[in-house]
This record gives sequence, C-alpha cells and structure tokens, in this order.
Amino acid sequence: MGAALPLGALLAVPHASCAAAAAFDDDTVPGLARELAARAYAPPDRSLPGWLEKIGYDQYRALRFRPEAALWRGTGLPFQAQFFHRGFLFKERIDIHVVEGGRATPLRYRPDMFDFGGSRAQEEPSLGFAGFRVHAPLNHPEVFDELFVFLGASYFRGLARGLAYGLSARGLALGSGDPGPEEFPLFKAFWLEKPAPGADRIVVHALLDSPSVAGAYRFAVVPGAETVMEIDARLYPRADLRNAGIAALTSMYEFDAADRAGVDDFRPAVHDSDGLALLNGGGEQAWRPLNNPATIQHSGFQDRNPRGFGLMQRKRDFADYQDAEARYERRPSAWVEPLGDWGDGEVHLVELPTGDEYHDNIVAFWRPRQPLAAGREHHWRYRLHWCADHAWQAGLARVAATRAGSRDGARLYVVDLDGGRLDAMAANAEPVVDASASAGELRNIVAYRVAQNGTWRMSFEFVPGEAKVAELRARLVDDAGRPLSETWLSRWLA
Repeated sequence: MGAALPLGALLAVPHASCAAAAAFDDDTVPGLARELAARAYAPPDRSLPGWLEKIGYDQYRALRFRPEAALWRGTGLPFQAQFFHRGFLFKERIDIHVVEGGRATPLRYRPDMFDFGGSRAQEEPSLGFAGFRVHAPLNHPEVFDELFVFLGASYFRGLARGLAYGLSARGLALGSGDPGPEEFPLFKAFWLEKPAPGADRIVVHALLDSPSVAGAYRFAVVPGAETVMEIDARLYPRADLRNAGIAALTSMYEFDAADRAGVDDFRPAVHDSDGLALLNGGGEQAWRPLNNPATIQHSGFQDRNPRGFGLMQRKRDFADYQDAEARYERRPSAWVEPLGDWGDGEVHLVELPTGDEYHDNIVAFWRPRQPLAAGREHHWRYRLHWCADHAWQAGLARVAATRAGSRDGARLYVVDLDGGRLDAMAANAEPVVDASASAGELRNIVAYRVAQNGTWRMSFEFVPGEAKVAELRARLVDDAGRPLSETWLSRWLA
C-alpha cells in the first residue's frame, strides 16, 4: 500500500485522493493531538458550493447515503458504517480513515455514495463527509440497525436494544450555560478500525480540536441490551481550561407532573430524560429530578472520585407520555462510569428554560476542581452505558415519581419509591424520613405504603418563609439510620 506517512501527513492528504496507507496504532491520534496543541488553532474547512451552502433541513435530509455503499457491507462482518453528507448545520469537512492491519487509509468521498434526488451534487467530486453512523445486528441477528452516530461538533449518540435515539453525549463541553459564548470543540477526523469476523465490539478513534484545546479519543463500543462505550480521552489544552465539562451529556426536559404550571398539552410528560442520577465517591446514591426553570440554573454536586452519574429516563410506560409519535418511553438513559481516580470536582448540572421539545436544555458533566493546565496531557477514562435502566445499589429503593403542588401557603412534595429492601417491608413498618432544607421549614413529614400499588411514599410540606431559593433533600432510613432509599434532591425557587 506504500510507505508510511509521518504523523502530520495523516491529516494533509487530499480528501478525494487515493492516498497511501500510513502506519497506525493507539499512539497515533494522541501524537496528532499533541502536534495540533503546539500550533495556533486553524479553523476547519467550511467552504461549500452555493447550492449546498443554502439548503434547509428538509433538503439536507434528502441527501441520503445509499445503504449498498456502506463500509464493510457484504463482507460478513458484524458492523457496517454509513456516512453523512456535508450541508445545512454540518458544514465542516471531516476526515474519515479506515484502519486495517495496523495501517490507516483515508476514505475517499464519491458522489455515487449518495442519493441526491437529481441535484447538481454529482458534479462535485470532493465535497467530503460530515460524520458517520455505525450499524450492527442490535435487535435482530439478520438486520443491521443503527448503533451509534457521530455528527456535529463533538456530539454523538448511542442506542441499546429496543430503544430509539434521544439524548446526546459530547466529547467535551466548554462553558455550557456560562455567561458569554460557548465553545464547541469539533471531532475533525476519525479512524474506524475494521472489526474481525465475529467481533463483539468496534473501535473508533477521534481527533478533537478547538481554539482552546486539542484531544485524542478512543471509543470501544459493545452493543447489546446495554450498549457500552469504553472511552479513553486525552486532552492537550492550548490555554488553561477553567470551564471544562468531562463526559458531557445533553438532553431535553420540558415538563412532568411536578412542574406543569402554565402547560397546555394533552400529554402527561415530555422529556428525553427525567432526572440526574448520582453515585458519589462516598457511596451515596441520589436522584435529582430535572426542571424546566424560568431562568438558567446551575447545580454543582461536590465529590471526590465519583463512582458514576447520568441523565436517565426512568418512566418506561407509554401511558407516562401518551405520545404515539415521539415515543419518549423508548428514549435511552446514559450512565457515566469513571475508570480510575478522577480526583476532586463536581458533577455539574445546567438547566435552561425551554418552551418546546425540540431544543436540548439540559447539560450534565464532570468539572474538575483545578483548571486543566495548558501544555500538559490530561487523561480521562470512563464507560458510557446507553441503557433503559442501570443498577447501582440493588438494596436501595429508587425514586419512581415526584409530584408537587400548592397547599395552605406551602409547597407539598410527594415522592414515590420502589424496589430495594422497602419492597419486603411490612405495610405497618415505620421507616424514618430523613429530610432537610437549606432554608425555610419542613412540616408534616410522613412515609407510608400506598395500598393501591404497594409502593412507598414520602411526603412533606415546604414553607419558604423569606427564602428565595432552597435546596431540599430527603430519603428513607431504618431505625439505625441506615439508608433504605436513594437520596431525593430538589431545588425550590421563589
């Protein structure tokens, strides 16, 4: 296939050429990222012909990749890849390489890979790609379903068996929800390793770049009832990063039972995720229901060496949403499982106001306490679980629903719990509600089993007094103070 190219040349080959293969291993992309970080930032190529520059959403969707042109189609391999055309919001030219036998070859763009519906695009031989998606026999052994997709900035999404696309993940968030413009790093190049026959995973490498940082990522993806991505991320900042969001997740929450004020909608709930789940370094499991606030809200959950966090979709019945088209009950959850010590920092939650279900307004990520210093490598490893559900501490009951409403000048909170040791407790048992508020007063704190469905319920009234904001927390414990449920968290705003 020709002589190996030097590291820098891996990104210098013409996009439409039949370039020589180059040697490739797990150190190749980190080497490229270090080289990028040592140079001044160069913006990506966004140049497009006029007809493509101006197309809208519907026209872009009509630029369809031909399935018969899929990478590895007809080879008997367990994975195939399809590619996205440039245009609409996705104007950056993204390099795609295929790795086989320790050598990487640039994938050549060809117009005949796409169905353009008779447009002029057949005359443009070197437009390049915007991203890609990988297919695998996820739901049926004879059918290749979408498994994950990389498209736009550093965004990617994954699926598990029986689920449909919902929330997204990001390689890196920079300044999400902060004053001033947010920086969106770009995965500017990918390397897809050709899987072996019968392989249970596929490996993808990605090169990230932005004005502030370059980075190298390795994704090893195993599909299944819970699709797991093992992610190795190495960041090389050009400047100190004080607002880095590691393992960032982005989702949508419009409303649910606890915050329907002003909502005129036939559906009981509309969201891709309904809560932030936490398992901190001390072993405390917590649940923070999401909100659609009137103003931007930031919440920081301080921790050291977290065991996990994620944006989860717990409601799984059609009746929870009554939406026969969006099918929110099939949206995946995403759980981040850190590997190794992540040190001091916080799980940071950003909640933005939204008036519709079409714009993501929720972001969660890990923010290290210390800024990421320029001129150094910063290494993060984690597993990202795309799933319908995820088990943490089986002995603890989990929050099944949160409801709230006005009562006698107070705010009444009703929290339903199920699972864990609570299920085996007698109806006349007396678990203790361990509840507190950072301001105001709690009254009429009770816990009881709901006879109609067998779940446990804890409820209390919050009286704010002069408070403008209060952090609330509650859980059930036994008579020795040992937790019977995860900790429920919420923020009250005047």
